[in-house]
Amino acid sequence: MMANALFNALIVVATVAGMECFAWGAHKYVMHGWGWGWHASHHAPRTGWFERNDWYAVVFAAVAIVLIALGTAGHAPLQWIGAGMTLYGLLYFLAHDGLVHKRWPLRWVPRSGYLKRLYQAHRLHHAVQGPGGCVSFGFLWAPSPAALKRQLQAKRASRQLSD
Repeated sequence: MMANALFNALIVVATVAGMECFAWGAHKYVMHGWGWGWHASHHAPRTGWFERNDWYAVVFAAVAIVLIALGTAGHAPLQWIGAGMTLYGLLYFLAHDGLVHKRWPLRWVPRSGYLKRLYQAHRLHHAVQGPGGCVSFGFLWAPSPAALKRQLQAKRASRQLSD
């Protein structure tokens, strides 16, 4: 019984880590690629409570719900994968939508530690208008702001050389 609970917890944790990798790729290649039509709203001033980009959360939540339903219907590990996706969604909601974009009433800006690094990395991501030339595509893992600033400067210099 305990070994089974530990195995299920490991599936949830591995799924959260895997979701960060998946989200990085989806953000870079889908949202800043062929899916820019939905994601562009996230890089523009919001005019209401919701933005078109929120459809991505709806799609990923639907996948998690289906996995949980399949898992509880007898396809054992799927419910724990769905639970890991749901936990990742909650962490995303708290860190990205809440802390960085202030989509709910928490107005705190971190002054030190990892949350400051995450906040700064996402702000540097939004320093570029349009789908190209952005840095830092993760949501919960963030490279150092100094490294991102160097990448941003190199991208800008490269763009100027090609113009």
